[in-house]
Amino acid sequence: MSLSTPTVTAINYPDATITRAERALCCSPFRVTLFAAMLEQSVSLLSIPGAGGLEKGYTSRLLTEAAAESYLLWLIKVGILRREVDGQGITDSFRLTPLGRKLIEKWQPQGDFFPKPNFWQRFFNTLQRWFSL
Repeated sequence: MSLSTPTVTAINYPDATITRAERALCCSPFRVTLFAAMLEQSVSLLSIPGAGGLEKGYTSRLLTEAAAESYLLWLIKVGILRREVDGQGITDSFRLTPLGRKLIEKWQPQGDFFPKPNFWQRFFNTLQRWFSL
């Protein structure tokens, strides 16, 4: 009996899932820097809002903690992020999902900003957020 290493297969996402996730990222107030940090380790919610988030290059504008969390929760719903879990349960930190990794690895070489969304992308993102998928 021989042991073999399992093969790793890439997850194939439907085009609609990728489009919705890309739209959500482009419409978010976050910069690629935040998600690049999440490629390496989880990022605490408290490090994102306020002046600290601007200084680290995580956000494109000042955000309150509630606004940052609201956007992060939306990115969880579209499949880009997940909450970090420890021995005590859910923490205030976030990590990328495989879909999130795929998108950030695509955009990271292109710079620190996501493509600017047009009116219709913002409109559809707002509608989907409002109705929560």
